[in-house]
Amino acid sequence: MTQRVGTGFGLGLRPPFYQAAAAGEIPVDWFELISENFMVAGGNPLRILDAVAERYPIALHGVSMNLGGTDPLDKDYLQRLKALVARVEPVRVSDHLCWTRHGGHHLHDLLPLPYTEEAVSHVAQRIGIVQDVLQRRILIENVSSYAEFSQSSINESAFLAAVAEAADCHILLDVNNIVVSAHNHGFNAEAYLQDIPFDRVQQIHLAGHTVNEPLLIDTHDHPIADPVWELYRQTLHHLGAVPTMIERDDNIPPLTELLTELDEARQISQRALAA
Repeated sequence: MTQRVGTGFGLGLRPPFYQAAAAGEIPVDWFELISENFMVAGGNPLRILDAVAERYPIALHGVSMNLGGTDPLDKDYLQRLKALVARVEPVRVSDHLCWTRHGGHHLHDLLPLPYTEEAVSHVAQRIGIVQDVLQRRILIENVSSYAEFSQSSINESAFLAAVAEAADCHILLDVNNIVVSAHNHGFNAEAYLQDIPFDRVQQIHLAGHTVNEPLLIDTHDHPIADPVWELYRQTLHHLGAVPTMIERDDNIPPLTELLTELDEARQISQRALAA
């Protein structure tokens, strides 16, 4: 099995606790940063970045690499990301298995792909370009979705596995996104795990979602729901110890509440490993 780097439990670094993180005052094992927020020429974001990176391991998580799109990969974006990677030497670099841009326009959403062999080859080739530029393997994350392509010939989990194998990259498994998509499309969330090549999973995301019947919406603005905790338990029975973090992007509560949730993840992991 592939060795996992930077195990432990982390949080997404968000503005309400920039200063505490920069001072090293938050009891977490690592932080995940949104790459695009720090791909800048200077100013306060880089000051915060440097201070946090001195005190904690850093994972970089992108939202606009456009791995599944048909527009050419943005060379300037990749060079700026490469410079950021050199600056902080992150333990992991990730982005989403989706498309975010078309015809030169950023769509500001993480849009699903058709799950076909053609799409596997297309995305794997683009991941290969990214990995050649960065000189490292990246992680690809499964996204939540609210519509499906009629052209899909395989299921989502098999598609994720096939892309990771073809590109020889790692996986960031978002457990909340599995729960959301399973509800929205009527598949079994636990069965999803059966297709996943567990040796490629290098990180887990946990988050909350919004119930907007008949859909679940991946909003990252609620506490983690019970079905997500339960699927996390099931996931760890397959995976063992995996770096795990909580994403909270809106309605951000006091830091103590997020740390309590993170401690719940730690306890679930300890019980799963003991079992």
